[in-house]
Amino acid sequence: MATIQTYNHSLWDHGITQGYRVDNTIYISGQFAHNDKGEFVGAGDIEAQVQQTLNNLDGVLEQFGVTKHNLAYVEIYLTDAQAHGEIAIELFKKYVGEHRPAGSMIGVTYLAFPEQLVEIRAVAHTD
Repeated sequence: MATIQTYNHSLWDHGITQGYRVDNTIYISGQFAHNDKGEFVGAGDIEAQVQQTLNNLDGVLEQFGVTKHNLAYVEIYLTDAQAHGEIAIELFKKYVGEHRPAGSMIGVTYLAFPEQLVEIRAVAHTD
């Protein structure tokens, strides 16, 4: 029998949870730049948006008792990958330190909100 655990921050309901753990694997929904009140952060500022998005990723990981060092796979979606890719990669490298999960950076036409420049989804594991 699989062990299942979910986490939802209850800021809004889009029909999904922020994280879904099955046994030792955690699937993390796309995170973006909102604060703990659900307000968008960093309109027009890729650095602020990436940092807030990574903070939100940390928040989901924490709910499952793990850290960024448990990340196994990360996808970074950017609405302007050519202009923002290098910045996003540098901030991500600083975030993960020596840990190197698998991952992809994907350029997209748009994301859920007009001001949104970045979204990050991930898969992590428990020890």
